[in-house]
Amino acid sequence: MYDNIDIAEDSGITTITLNRPEKLNALAGHMRRDLAEALESASSDRSVHVVVITGAGRAFCAGGDIAAMAELIERRDAEEFSRLLGSARRVVTAIRQMTKPVIASINGPASGAGCNLAFACDLRIASTNATFSQSFAKVGLHPDWGGTYFLPRLVTPNKACEMFFLGDSMDAAEAHRLGIVNYVVEPSELEAATRGLAERLRDAPPIAIAAAKHAVYMSQAAELDEMLRYETEAQMRCFESLDGCEGVRAFLEKRLPKFTGR
Repeated sequence: MYDNIDIAEDSGITTITLNRPEKLNALAGHMRRDLAEALESASSDRSVHVVVITGAGRAFCAGGDIAAMAELIERRDAEEFSRLLGSARRVVTAIRQMTKPVIASINGPASGAGCNLAFACDLRIASTNATFSQSFAKVGLHPDWGGTYFLPRLVTPNKACEMFFLGDSMDAAEAHRLGIVNYVVEPSELEAATRGLAERLRDAPPIAIAAAKHAVYMSQAAELDEMLRYETEAQMRCFESLDGCEGVRAFLEKRLPKFTGR
């Protein structure tokens, strides 16, 4: 039970909602830590197959609460600020190390830390109301939450520099054109579209999905030979799994497979 984080579990899908709508879900207090704990719990729960992160109200996440940061700066409380950064690293690490797919369902503005929280997720589905901004420089701060890792891998270096240097907002259509988001839907369709995507992933073979997720992120820092070795090892695990047997049989029998993660 968390003050500003809601968790709903339904048929193998866990939805984590940032719930501070009156402040556009800006991160304050223990929200970073609570989000990390919620993600780590979902990661270790064998009944959870997919995780969705979204925001309550009209925003996904406005980033860090500037008023709270101003208080820290006024007090010169570097120790507390460092603790917040550590919690942010914990969130991003939990998402990327989780074997399960994580979807960002972006219902509105995603700014600063909120933008990079979305970027940390494996798939992004956005409402036409969504916007994305690396707003750190506007308040004299540096990108965090993995932004300097994620953004240059999503767009060209000059575009990343533009977003980091200027902090301008990008709409959902442009984000989709650049490949930053996977899908864009009308606001009224976002919840159902997110659920549909989550159900497709829930019903996919967990062993194969986990291996593919690891491969995607591993490949960003690996040589071809290393990836070929990993692919062989992962493919053998899938080949020897019950899910691999079920998938092939279902294809030949012209029916939908029933994967169990074994």
